[in-house]
Amino acid sequence: MAHSEAPRPDESWRRIAISGASGFLGCALAVRLRAQGITVQRMRRGARAAPPDLAWRPESGEIDTAALNVVDAVVNLAGAPIARRWTERRKREILESRIRGTRLLADTVARLDRKPRVFVSGSAIGIYGSRGDEELDEDSRPGNDFLAQTAAAWEEAAAPASAAGIRVLFLRTGVVLNPAGGALAKLLLPYKLGLGGRVGSGAQWMSWIGLEDWLNAVGFALAANLAGPVNLVAPNPVPNVDFVKTLARVLGRPAMMPLPEPAVELLFGEMGRSTLLGSQRVHPRRLHEAGFEFSHPTLEQALRAELGRGDPPRP
Repeated sequence: MAHSEAPRPDESWRRIAISGASGFLGCALAVRLRAQGITVQRMRRGARAAPPDLAWRPESGEIDTAALNVVDAVVNLAGAPIARRWTERRKREILESRIRGTRLLADTVARLDRKPRVFVSGSAIGIYGSRGDEELDEDSRPGNDFLAQTAAAWEEAAAPASAAGIRVLFLRTGVVLNPAGGALAKLLLPYKLGLGGRVGSGAQWMSWIGLEDWLNAVGFALAANLAGPVNLVAPNPVPNVDFVKTLARVLGRPAMMPLPEPAVELLFGEMGRSTLLGSQRVHPRRLHEAGFEFSHPTLEQALRAELGRGDPPRP
């Protein structure tokens, strides 16, 4: 099977609405879909939005229902960023920003006369919690920490769409690699300065995916009629220490400045324990079973492709 791509502009995919379209992943998906001739309706916060975009205010339950009545798919990626030190107020914002928006969208599409063919809701591999060396797939039980509880509630908020007979797809996304955003964007400067290094023991597993493969996988899941949770991660997760060595090798820089666990605790608190020290060895079982092929299945391939560093050297 050839490398999969986002749904092509044919009679079956003409108009897709995206919440969170100004974010790292939402913006990249909107650009991809537009390049293929699909009309993208971005959901903009406020009272008005110029067509084809639509206005919504999830905090007050307001949304342009008429504009949603013509879409083939709704992709819900809105939510407050998690990569900041967590206070109790910040944790409420992270949770409520996901629940309110998802519930509003799910309730709205469930009542439409012309319902979308699919409701795609963001999620994260954080739903599994920190599980050491345990190998995880879509059938693995959820964890019980804050991120796991948040992701579980995020998915549950889409229940009205499913009850209305709409296909619901959950994108359980791992660490997405691209210099324009996410974790890799934050790592590039310190690594280029030779200040990179393992975090904590370096034994914790990182489940990652290149942005190109993330976009391809989303399009594949849309077109292949997948429903339920789908892990958007590459097939080769790595321990943090291997991630560090590979990124340093691709950049041609040393990585000899470890960040000890006490420093993570001091600098980042609970957020650091969950996102930097947490271990998730996740596999994309459902993508594999459906026939999806990754363009960059190994970490070095993905980093070189996303950073424009050429192909890995031959043995």
